[in-house]
Amino acid sequence: MERFERLRQIRRMDPYEDAVEIYRLTAAYEFPWDFSRALELALYRTYAVPGIGRLLAETAELTDRTQKRYDDTALLLDAVVEHGFDSEQGRTAVRRINQMHRSYDIGNDDMRYVLCTFVVMPKRWIDAYGWRRLSRHEIVACAEYYRTLGQRMGIRGIPGTYEEFEACLDAYEEAHFAWDEGARRVSDATLAMMASWYPGPLAPVLRTATLALLDEPLLRAFRYTPPGPAARAVVRAAVRARGRVVRLLPPRRAPHHARQNREIKGYPNGYRLGELGTCPVPGVRGCPVRPTGGSAVE
Repeated sequence: MERFERLRQIRRMDPYEDAVEIYRLTAAYEFPWDFSRALELALYRTYAVPGIGRLLAETAELTDRTQKRYDDTALLLDAVVEHGFDSEQGRTAVRRINQMHRSYDIGNDDMRYVLCTFVVMPKRWIDAYGWRRLSRHEIVACAEYYRTLGQRMGIRGIPGTYEEFEACLDAYEEAHFAWDEGARRVSDATLAMMASWYPGPLAPVLRTATLALLDEPLLRAFRYTPPGPAARAVVRAAVRARGRVVRLLPPRRAPHHARQNREIKGYPNGYRLGELGTCPVPGVRGCPVRPTGGSAVE
């Protein structure tokens, strides 16, 4: 297989009718590492909206159980990518996502904003650091994919095109990004979790490297001291260099899904989709997941 053969395949497909398959090819074959990083950043930046960051701090899901929340989110979202919306696994994942969100007082505008981050941040990340830019077919398919997810989550007023998703995200962040003490705790816990994936002595370097990839509005909202220009330049050049190296490698022949990521730490013996996530009840912050030796998919 030639390096750009899969892109040619995608361009022969209909970005509306074949949106799920195009998104799967793009996320699991062409850019699995980049999509993981971009969706991490997408979720992370939502903490800078005080209503979202404060709620996450109050539930303690991303301060006391940071790795588990990370794992569950990645696994539930990627189950839909791997198996499709209408599969048993896809329906189970969307049902669990809805059960969790409906247990809290989350406004439609915040939900729609989070959805926008899933559409916009992968394109921005890949355009900056990927081994190639996304094609128009992939951009349209990504927007269509998340329109479908948003509809199944009951979100109202979903943007119709990528450009509308992007405009919605930018306007919402300009209006709502602000300091919140609870959101900062969630941010600090997330940065500490990311550093924990690597040897301990590297933690300060990794924290600086992560901050070097964040934009100014995000840094201001969390009141982080921005890394110096040299640190930013080095880190961003290193990530761009990775993309150039990947471009020279043979194309991926097998899909790579979130359950294969080394960052997923919480389920060495497997998991069941229907048991992922939180089970909040009044007065209780979360419920334990029954240990299981089951397979990596339900």
